[in-house]
Amino acid sequence: MIVFTNGCFDILHRGHLELFKYAKSLGDILYVSIDSDRKIKEDKGHLRPFNIEEDRKFILESIRYIDNVFIFDSEKDLERLIKTLNPDIMIVGSDWKGRRIIGAPFAKEVRFFERIDGYSTTKIFKCFSDR
Repeated sequence: MIVFTNGCFDILHRGHLELFKYAKSLGDILYVSIDSDRKIKEDKGHLRPFNIEEDRKFILESIRYIDNVFIFDSEKDLERLIKTLNPDIMIVGSDWKGRRIIGAPFAKEVRFFERIDGYSTTKIFKCFSDR
């Protein structure tokens, strides 16, 4: 079975690793896709990303749960990738419940991963910016 998830994965924390561990437990292959640097700047502002896309991709590829990492530059790119991969299961953060999930029609099933309290890249960034 093929499992897919995506995100910025800019500053990795335990919540991300728990997501990857869970996702891999559901199938044989875990594909992860990350937003390009340009897309993150557009979506989150000029101070992001903290780590460039090549470094984020390298780090993710080094995690034992992940089989392959892709970079996407737009919603259309992400949708095309999901359509091509045609995953059995797409894992999405629980904060996306009730929202439009890009590429969902091309996955056989969408499952939500409950975020782990206290772990958030935004919270980490806020903690350091408030100092």
